[in-house]
Order: sequence, then C-alpha cells, then structure tokens
Amino acid sequence: MKDITAANDPHPDAAAILDARLASILREIGIPPRPSILEQIAREARREEPDFHHIASLIGRDVGIAAGLLKTANSPYFGYRQKAHTVQEALIMLGLTVTARTVAGLILRKVLPSGPHLERFWDTSDRIAQLSGWLAQRHGAEAQRVRPEDAHTFGLFRDCGIPIMMRKHEGYHATLAEANRDAARAFTEVEEARHPTSHAMIGCLMAQSWWLPETIALAIRHHHDHVLFAAGAGGLPAASRELIALAQLAEYLLQQLTGLCQTREWDKMGAACLGCLGLDADGLAALLPQARAFLDTLEPL
Repeated sequence: MKDITAANDPHPDAAAILDARLASILREIGIPPRPSILEQIAREARREEPDFHHIASLIGRDVGIAAGLLKTANSPYFGYRQKAHTVQEALIMLGLTVTARTVAGLILRKVLPSGPHLERFWDTSDRIAQLSGWLAQRHGAEAQRVRPEDAHTFGLFRDCGIPIMMRKHEGYHATLAEANRDAARAFTEVEEARHPTSHAMIGCLMAQSWWLPETIALAIRHHHDHVLFAAGAGGLPAASRELIALAQLAEYLLQQLTGLCQTREWDKMGAACLGCLGLDADGLAALLPQARAFLDTLEPL
C-alpha cells in the first residue's frame, strides 16, 4: 500500500494505473469496489450547476436505495418539519454530500457478505448508527464538531470490516468471541494476534476507497484504540474522537436496553467517552429512558 501511495510516475496515465493497482489490492483483501453510483453523484456534484433531477433519477432506479434515502431524510434526528415524499425532495433537503454518504451506507449491506448469522450484526449496526445520529443531534450543538449525518455514517461503517474478516479468515468467529470477552487488550490487538490484520484497518481502507471523510476513516481505524483515545487532544482529531465516543455510547445504551452486542469496550473506554461528550453518571442515567423511547420510534429493517 505504501509503494502505491508514494509512487511518482510521470506517465500521463499514472493515476489510472495507480487506481487499478490499488483496486486490485483492495479486491485481494476482500473490500468491495466503490459503487458506480457514488462516482456519478460525485461527478454531478463537481458541476457548476448540479442536475438534481438527474441524480434523483439515478437513485430512483434502485427501489431499496430510494426508500432508504426517504427514510433517512424523514428520520427523527434530522428533525425537518416537512416530510420528503419523493427522492428529489429528499435530495434537496439533504444536499449532495449527505446524499452520497447515505447512499454509501444503504449500499453497504448489499455488497458485503450476508447470511442468517449476520442478520443480528446488521440490525445492531443500524440501531447503533441511528442512536449515534440521535445523540449527535442532542450534543452536537454544544460541541459543533460532529453532525448527526456524520455520526450515522460512522455508525454504519464502523464495523464493516467484520463481515469481510469472517469471509476472509477461517476461525474468525472464535476471534470475535475472544475479543468480546477480553477486558484488558484492545479488540484489534486480539484480532492481530490471530490474523494478518483487523476489522478496523479493513474498515478504514474501505471508507477511504468509498470517499468517506478522513475524520470518519480515522475514527474507524482507531475506534478500539482505548489508549490513543484516552490521550485526548494529543491523540486523534477532535471530530474523530467525538464520532468514536458517540458510537460507543450508542452501543452501551443498546446493550443496557436490549442485552445485545455484549462486549467489554465500555469498561475500557466508557469513562473517556463520557468525558469527551461532557456527560457524567447522572447524565448517562437520564439518557437510558430517552434512548428507549427513541428506539421505539425506529422502523424495523
């Protein structure tokens, strides 16, 4: 990977060659290529006057993506007074940047490994993402670093490397179980002791390949690094730290309310996450019933 990013080939087609080599490496790892619809949205966004009607027609070709975009635009954490009834209305409400990230999140589940054993994984990821967006809406006005849509995107992509690791590495189920039980080592440290890489590194590479913001890619890369996270301002960028804290808090709330996705991550990172978000024990306790009421408003997948 280093050789590719550092290359300096004067050939006029050097960029295309590097892109092809990078795509080959990503395929070898098992990372799906960037969806063509993201390329088309980006191309339209670079125009002086983007054609929203054309973009809406592109999105409307896939009923699932169109329905998901409408659901996102009308979700509680955006809080728009008027509801979007068409893809074009949703597109205008959200803007091109948020639309592109929403579409990326909607495609994510389609392009990654699936199956009965991953249904709960995807349901959990969706709920953590929505809780993260809801939490960002509540606390983002004070922090002014993380928007609800960014928190939602991070929540969806945070663990996207797990299905890829499951497909790529035999015995990864046992690794997951061990990492979830380990109260001392970082989750990724357990993975890297048994496999060549971790789901966090794969997720970071995928986020970069799919043109997600660098703050989100960094947060994915380090969301289990409790030592770096605890370093505060001397470690990760503030926005990346807040993304991690919001998703970790969302996961903790979900665990407390449903008993799902039990891990030891809150034991390692909980205190630092609360500090990052300016919450104390009383504030955390007050969030539980509010989070339960929010979860009750969510539609099933």
